[in-house]
Amino acid sequence: MGTVTLGVSIVVPEPYGSYLQRQREGFGDSAAHGIPTHITLLPPTEVDRDALPAVERHLAEVAEGCRPFPLRLEGTDTFRPLSPVVFVKVAEGEEGCAALQARVRAAGGPCARELQFPYHPHVTVAHHLDDVAMDRAQHELRDFRATWTIGGFALYEQGADAVWRLEREYPFGPRTATVPRQAGLTRPPAPSC
Repeated sequence: MGTVTLGVSIVVPEPYGSYLQRQREGFGDSAAHGIPTHITLLPPTEVDRDALPAVERHLAEVAEGCRPFPLRLEGTDTFRPLSPVVFVKVAEGEEGCAALQARVRAAGGPCARELQFPYHPHVTVAHHLDDVAMDRAQHELRDFRATWTIGGFALYEQGADAVWRLEREYPFGPRTATVPRQAGLTRPPAPSC
């Protein structure tokens, strides 16, 4: 049946998501139109298509054991020179994101994988651009601020056109089940991650 490339992330809600995506496009990042604004929990990972049901069950179980937590984005930083990325910083909620991604990538599970770099939650706003564009992104978004409560996460699949498409949303809480694409993320609080 072949393989698919999956990613799991926390969606940055509106109006922040569209705003940051437009900014990323404006800095010259040609891939921005196909990448919804997000905080990565599982980076692009190739899996057998046959493994999708196990992946979806695992993600539903992870979401079931979590409850909403506050998140605040504030200011910018960069991974340069180690990696050509400028990002908006997670100023509050970093521990919750780290715990969540550890559960998603749990050893022995269907999403287990090693990371190239230690996990550091962030929102990419410029990637693989020249230094002038990277500096501009870091400078122009330095005063960016956003606050919301994370109520779940989402599974995305990358198409042959390199566009990431929403496959399922996983609201936090004990009544969680995989919710078809385009569904809401409203659920009552559940136990902590």
